[in-house]
Parts: sequence; C-alpha cells; structure tokens
Amino acid sequence: MSDDAHLKEVKIDGGIAYDGGFLKIHKDRVRLPNGAITHREYIRHPGAVAILPVLDDGRILVERQFRYPNEQVFIEFPAGKIDEGEDHLECAKRELEEETGYTATEWHFVTTIHNAIAYSDEHLDLYLARGLKPGPAKLDEGEFVECITATLDELLDWVRSGRITDVKTIIGTLWLDKLHRGDWKLD
Repeated sequence: MSDDAHLKEVKIDGGIAYDGGFLKIHKDRVRLPNGAITHREYIRHPGAVAILPVLDDGRILVERQFRYPNEQVFIEFPAGKIDEGEDHLECAKRELEEETGYTATEWHFVTTIHNAIAYSDEHLDLYLARGLKPGPAKLDEGEFVECITATLDELLDWVRSGRITDVKTIIGTLWLDKLHRGDWKLD
C-alpha cells in the first residue's frame, strides 16, 4: 500500500454540532493536503448489520418498510443498529428475529460496507442466514414492517429495474448472486 499523506486531511478543531438521540452531527475545521483550511460536516453512526436470509427452498426473505426521509416504501433486507458493546453477529440474530420472527441455524459473515462515505462513518456488516425457522416478530414500538419473499432472479430484476434502490439490499443481492453462481466463496 502506498503512502497516502498527499491525500489526508488533518483535523484542526471542531466538535458536535448536533447531539440527537440516534445521530451525532460533527463540524470540524480541517487542513487539506495543499494547506488550505475548510470545514467538514459528518454524521457519527454506531454501525449496523444487514441480514441476507435465504429460506430452504432458495427464496429470499425481504421487507417492505416506509422510510420517512424519502417518503416511500422500500424493499430491503432486514437490518438494524448495533447497540453499544453488542457483538455484531448477536445483533444480526436479534434483528432478524425482531423484524421477521425468523431465527437461523447457520450464519456466515459476508462483508462490511460503508454506505455514505462522504458524510457519515456508518458501516454495515452483512451476514448470510440459512436454516430459517419461522416465529413471531417482535417489532419495536412504532416499527411497521411487511415481510415478503422473492427469488434471486426477482431481486436481481428489481435491482436492475430500480424497484430496489436501497444500497445494502443491492449489494447483498449481488453477493447472493455471486455466491449462488459459485463465482465467490465465503471465508
């Protein structure tokens, strides 16, 4: 790996501009590689997990959920915020059961993605879940989710057509396709 000093920005000072119940927005003054001074505003996020749940018949479990900032219902993989100090796999297991009612007997770490690198440090750890067993969902108060299933070909078509635009779901679908074809293997 090469030396990246010619690309790095250095924090001079700054702090929290907004401290919300879920997100913290920071505003820092930074020195650019050419010596100029500017500001950077960014969101600190605790991180999240997303689950790629594959049923025994090969169908894939996804959710339909209204997302307020975009004022529309999205098709997406089950996902949720990692609680402070929580093991990421345990978070994935918890979120799958809470949102869908399903538990899984087989879990595999897939990858970590950074979904908004220009303005947030949020990352999502993606997990493949198999050996799914149904049960009752345990949705949080104020959470409304509709679970549906789709084939891999349907998900790929929904990505291609723009019906699925959620980045974690697009990336997860592409991973499922590569794994299904045998092009990629999990460690």
